[in-house]
Amino acid sequence: MASLGGAMVSGTDGTDFHYRQQVAVPHKTSILNKSRLKYCIFFHALLFFVMLAKLTPDILDRLDIFVMEIEELQIPQPIWWEYIWCLSILSSFLGLSAVRGNKIREIKKYMMLITIVGILPIVYCLLYYFPNVWEFLFLEIDNKVEGAEILLWKNYPYCILWYAFCVIGIQIHLFTIFFSWNLLKTWNARITSRKCQ
Repeated sequence: MASLGGAMVSGTDGTDFHYRQQVAVPHKTSILNKSRLKYCIFFHALLFFVMLAKLTPDILDRLDIFVMEIEELQIPQPIWWEYIWCLSILSSFLGLSAVRGNKIREIKKYMMLITIVGILPIVYCLLYYFPNVWEFLFLEIDNKVEGAEILLWKNYPYCILWYAFCVIGIQIHLFTIFFSWNLLKTWNARITSRKCQ
């Protein structure tokens, strides 16, 4: 090696490393966004299991299965948006398939499904519980929480628990859309560059 005072290859001074083969920028971008999208799908799955745990008493009631320990939790009855949001986990399979094969059409469908069955139900939840959250925050300032008609679960305001879920969920879904959009742009750019050649 030249830096160690050893023999040097004739015709080079050792600074030609800039011209060696490198991974193209679109490939790096694609790999990075694929990895990040997989993380988003993983966190989406974790959030799905949290929702499934919340829905378990209602599912068991519909199946006429009685489990005393679950009934003692007194979990409030679900609203329709919770079941619709649970369908968003099915879109993850479409997203993983699109990532595996660089499929533009499937990543577009995935983004559309996440928006419809992932983001819209969460937005509905935010709007549905907004009056309760507003009332809770307003009454908290006046220290009159005892007189409020806010649903509590295990001494926690139910609306605030849903807002915590929604904040996490909306972040995961927005990051999912963002990384999917980056992948879509990268894959489209690769296709147009191939057509130009």
